[in-house]
Amino acid sequence: MPPWSLVSVQPDADGAPHLAALVNERLFTLPALPGLTGDLADVVACWSMAASALRSVDPREGAPLEGARILAPLRTPGKLICAGANYTGHLREMGISSVPSDLEPYFFLLPRTSIIGPGESVVLPDDPDASVDWEAELAVVIGTGGRDIAEDAALEHVAGYTIMNDISARGHHRRANPLAPPFAYDWLSSKGLDTFSPLGPSLTPAWAVPDVQDLTVRLWRNGKLEQDGSTADMIFSVTRLISAASRTMTLEPGDVIATGTPAGVGVAQGKSLADGDVLRIEIGALGALENTVHVRAAASAGRRS
Repeated sequence: MPPWSLVSVQPDADGAPHLAALVNERLFTLPALPGLTGDLADVVACWSMAASALRSVDPREGAPLEGARILAPLRTPGKLICAGANYTGHLREMGISSVPSDLEPYFFLLPRTSIIGPGESVVLPDDPDASVDWEAELAVVIGTGGRDIAEDAALEHVAGYTIMNDISARGHHRRANPLAPPFAYDWLSSKGLDTFSPLGPSLTPAWAVPDVQDLTVRLWRNGKLEQDGSTADMIFSVTRLISAASRTMTLEPGDVIATGTPAGVGVAQGKSLADGDVLRIEIGALGALENTVHVRAAASAGRRS
């Protein structure tokens, strides 16, 4: 059977989202599975039961699905958790030559309203000083919740993997007049704007990814390769990130953890996004996430609901 993944699709403008399979860039309906209804978020919410049923599915037995719109796989996760500064190559391009031996994973949260799906537009603020950047990231979707998860058991809590673009307004990151040094940086204003977290196109089940620490991570801007890295360059592995995050907060089914970006971001090259840019990310065999960029004043329809 060829590799396949799970998607949430909307068959028409008024139709309710539902679950489908993506095989070689073609959509198929999934056969009825006992106890599994709704879209991908509903399936992930009961992943322990769903996983065993899905392992036996051959999506090619479903009917071809034409004309459906692919949505973000998780449109309203309970938590969107992002790991910062997690690739050695990215640290070097940002002027950090070595990783301290006592470094611990660093996390921040983003609002779920920042999420859009494949094909939707990233809307930039109409601000010439925003200096908006790209960041291709592997995203982990939690399938089984837990707290204080041991590293060697962390992958047992993963439903699967998808792609995220952590769009970042570098010009909004440092506040102009901070009250005090601890308040000098504003991660939310930089990364939490509506449309700034493209996610998708699908959820590749964890059992279909033999080694999550051996995936290529590539991003193209207008057809030019900007990022060309590997998850092997992570400072903290996926298992370490899951374990560390679970020491701070209870992880729940459907939570998304973005795992950081490799070298090749715009700020390190003196580049930033412009109206009309097209961004495409490919990570291993997880598919491709593509989004067009528009400045707010030039966005004709804004974000689709």
